[in-house]
Amino acid sequence: MFGRSAITLPDLCTSLADAVIRLDSKASTKTYRAIVERLSDADREELSAALPPLIPALEQVALGNGGLLATLVAGLIEQGADPLPVLPVLVERLSTGLELAAQFGVLAEKLGDKVAAPTSADEYRDLRERVVRAAPGSGLSVEEAGEITQAWFTVNDWIPSLLLPLQQKVARQALPDRERLTAAAAAMTPHAEDAAWLFGLLEVLDDEPLLVLHRPTNRAFDLTISGVSDNFQLHTLLAATLIGDEARGLLPGEPPEAAWVASATDGELMPEGGIHGRFYLADAQGETIWNESRPADIPLLGDHRVIVLDPPPYERSWNLGRAYPLMRPEIVLNRILPADEAAGWATRVAPAA
Repeated sequence: MFGRSAITLPDLCTSLADAVIRLDSKASTKTYRAIVERLSDADREELSAALPPLIPALEQVALGNGGLLATLVAGLIEQGADPLPVLPVLVERLSTGLELAAQFGVLAEKLGDKVAAPTSADEYRDLRERVVRAAPGSGLSVEEAGEITQAWFTVNDWIPSLLLPLQQKVARQALPDRERLTAAAAAMTPHAEDAAWLFGLLEVLDDEPLLVLHRPTNRAFDLTISGVSDNFQLHTLLAATLIGDEARGLLPGEPPEAAWVASATDGELMPEGGIHGRFYLADAQGETIWNESRPADIPLLGDHRVIVLDPPPYERSWNLGRAYPLMRPEIVLNRILPADEAAGWATRVAPAA
């Protein structure tokens, strides 16, 4: 069932979880290496069966000791394991860790010079005591100071365990406690680059209605988007979807090059010569929709996010087709609105500047 080896990944992961819970570092290291060696022989079924046995260890391991385990989970998911069984525990551990680390971030300026990770028990105790002194009146105990210090230096090791699955639509849709995790990631974005990447994934829209008006032709389009990371990517995908056969009601203009579209979907991230814009994007209030922002930032008009397309006032180009290499976007043209319906939408948006 699970390939050539008699010892399967689920067996090995069960042993690893037991060793982690027992704090047996020697057995943990040996089993971890055996898991890595086994990965190349495992199919998707075996990979998926290997994740649930790790849940008890993910629940119980100290945040500061769990980085290697979280990295293993990310690796199994990247190889093809179904991430859904481990999402609840990963969200809980990461939310808690980010919340604790953010408390350290608030105190960081009061600690003086840039704080380095402690390399010994004495350095750890010294830093913990400095944290307590830096938070007078907060009621922070030595134990709590230790928790936020540990989180500050180690929570980043856990973030990839969610960066990988959240590039899959099924995982984003199944994610529990999204609001808590989003708030925790947002609080840490000034302090940790990986937290910003996590926050970006939590802002991704799926199965989101989008109404696009093209002012020069008075045409309008009803679309649905999923898995689009930013408006650079959205800009390219809109051009690829809407520029085409005018007899069918699509837009005039030069379609984006195939390499640009590939870079925005599943091809090389940075096409030679960069990607060139085809439109100027505004929202229903007439405000510029900046490529650097996200589809989630586009305001709603009723129950639709609305984009108004105008000719670009100047040439604009960018290098990167998509921000998350493994996330596959979807953009579906549901229908081209009839002229009277398009005209009705046009009366609801701000006139051209």
